[in-house]
Amino acid sequence: MRQKVVFFDLLRCVAAIAVVVIHVLGPYRELLGEISDSAWITATTFNSFSRWAVPVFIMITGALMLSDTREFDAGYYVRRRLGKVLVPFLMWSLFYAVLSGLTASGYDAATALETLKTMPEHETYYHLGFFYYFIPLYFVVPFFRHYVQHTDRTGAIGLTCVWLILTTLFLFKVDGFWTHQLILYSGYLLLGYCLFQYQWPALKWLVVLGSAGLFLTDYMVLSNSFAVGEYTVGRWMSYKTLNTVFIAAMIFSLCRYYSERFSPKWLERAAFMSRYSLGIYLLHPIFLWPVREYDLYFAHPLIMIPFWTVIATGLALTASWMLAKSPKTAWLVP
Repeated sequence: MRQKVVFFDLLRCVAAIAVVVIHVLGPYRELLGEISDSAWITATTFNSFSRWAVPVFIMITGALMLSDTREFDAGYYVRRRLGKVLVPFLMWSLFYAVLSGLTASGYDAATALETLKTMPEHETYYHLGFFYYFIPLYFVVPFFRHYVQHTDRTGAIGLTCVWLILTTLFLFKVDGFWTHQLILYSGYLLLGYCLFQYQWPALKWLVVLGSAGLFLTDYMVLSNSFAVGEYTVGRWMSYKTLNTVFIAAMIFSLCRYYSERFSPKWLERAAFMSRYSLGIYLLHPIFLWPVREYDLYFAHPLIMIPFWTVIATGLALTASWMLAKSPKTAWLVP
């Protein structure tokens, strides 16, 4: 049991940091030709090497919820599982709708109001888009949980393989009903379960496939962008494609493998950060706002991206810890 706790703690930590990296480097993506090629390639490579973060969060959910053998209680599930994520999401969406009107030149109330109006269909801030495809997965979990409890290893892996085929079709723009995001994202639940329960696919294969996915993703984005003279990714940086699947699975399995090799001191630190990983996800854009709004990227991305990632992550972690100390605000950072 202790190994499992450590394993997921480490995963949440690295995934939270990777999310912050993606948002720190955001402004660089559209600067091809405006900054040096070296700077743009560095930022884009950071982006290519961080796209696994969101899928890993979904895989953790799948690993934990699908492996739960307790009798399913719909009331408890809605209150304690879905509600734990849904209510903070709604409150932070309102907060970020207000923040969206704030600029370096003043406050634009019209922008904030328009952002709030579109909230049912569109995120109010760039990082909240995750919840629009993550929350619906809670309605899929009970069905997958029933399925894995009434099938064997072959059945679980077989359905996951079908999903892998669909992600391959999506990568190469062969579209159909399977293109629906609920189908393509829900497969990560099964993949997380298979990796956790059966250690499938094996780590030795995932290192090969995941590493190939990392470098192929970066190469395709860089080469295609330079070919057309602007930032273009096709579907190579999508969360719903086979290359990202292999990368995320590799990270998942590597964290499981190395979690046993950390000292107790570092494991304790990982557990602390893991406790507030959702808070880090929700809060870090507040601390990135001045960085992006005032363009505080005053050195090469190789320096700026790690620098602002450490600052934003540290401040978000501290703020989450402080909010969690009071029963009145702890629900905001579950």
